Amino acid sequence: MDRTAYAAYLVFALVVVLVPGPDFAVVMGNTLSGGRARGLWCAAGVATSNAVQGTAAVAGLGALVVGAQPIFQTVKWAGAAYLTYLGVRLLWSARHGRHDLAQPPAAGRTARRGWRQGFLSNITNPKVLVFYVAVLPQFLDPGSGVAALALLGVSHAVMSLLYLLLLVALLHRARRVLSRRRVRRALDAITGTAMIGFGARLALERP
Repeated sequence: MDRTAYAAYLVFALVVVLVPGPDFAVVMGNTLSGGRARGLWCAAGVATSNAVQGTAAVAGLGALVVGAQPIFQTVKWAGAAYLTYLGVRLLWSARHGRHDLAQPPAAGRTARRGWRQGFLSNITNPKVLVFYVAVLPQFLDPGSGVAALALLGVSHAVMSLLYLLLLVALLHRARRVLSRRRVRRALDAITGTAMIGFGARLALERP
């Protein structure tokens, strides 16, 4: 893989990362509801999932999952259901306006919940695995080895993580405005609706 191909891939991957999707919605929801620490752990969960799926693609397991329709469909429906569940919870919070802004949750609970939601929302999104399996090889020469594929996967995962960390930092800086009850309820409603929309799109998409 030459430098031109790698540079073209980085531009393509950056566009993919910047397009708002389930990862964006989940990290935003966790940051709003649990603060910066939970948002950071959620971003770490997404990064962990990217690493797992990238490793699976390099090892050849990703192609097996994508090619095995029963497994692929199970992952897809699990991801759609999980995003819908998270979206409904946010809509419930928006409707009832019960936000405990004065007392943040315990650190251990924050870490577990944030990481779990980030990891599960990403690992059950088969589009990420399809990206690693189907898109990455298009930027490689026929003679490229596993190391080149791993480089592309790691580059995407790092870019995604940096973007999500920047998102958390920006939300934290605006916490005074975002912590107002009316603003929080509106953002919960928007984020919850977006999650349900992403879940529905995932469920209806054909492989």
